[in-house]
Amino acid sequence: MKTKNAASTIAKKIKMIIFDVDGTLTNGRIFMGPEGEAMKAFSARDGMGIAMAHKAGLKSAIITGRSSRIMSRRADELKFTAVYQGCIDKRGAYEELKLKFSLKDDEIAYVGDDINDIPLIMQAGLGCAVGDAVPEVRELAQVVADAQGGNGAVREIIEFILKEQGKWDSLVGTFIGKKPVDGVGQ
Repeated sequence: MKTKNAASTIAKKIKMIIFDVDGTLTNGRIFMGPEGEAMKAFSARDGMGIAMAHKAGLKSAIITGRSSRIMSRRADELKFTAVYQGCIDKRGAYEELKLKFSLKDDEIAYVGDDINDIPLIMQAGLGCAVGDAVPEVRELAQVVADAQGGNGAVREIIEFILKEQGKWDSLVGTFIGKKPVDGVGQ
């Protein structure tokens, strides 16, 4: 993972992580059948990372340009706090999330991979990119995962945030029978 611009300090303040979908939560490949979108592949490790973020008290959201029943199902399964689909310009949904949850930019991390993610990577307190994001996104992001989109990059970014917040070890401890510290992971 590559970090810059005081990413560690900013990560400590994060209360919500917003994700793009295609190329970020998936590897960007879309399988189309005769009736439209037929399949997307999601990483189980990314899913566990999102569940860990929720256990740590962080909110999660999706803002994606496409609309997909498959994504709706995955979002329901992972209990995302909010989902915005069909957003060509993602800034309106971002502003709605800030208002709805009384958040400031520096309390939000945004994870993306392509040029339509640039406005939110620049506006969010912590702009993050998957490892195979386009060069323009990687250049602007404060955190760049080593892993590719749909292959653990989201998990890597969530782990970074939770470790910087001092919550990761307590969360992992709940899986090996240790008592949570400071109520984290309960």
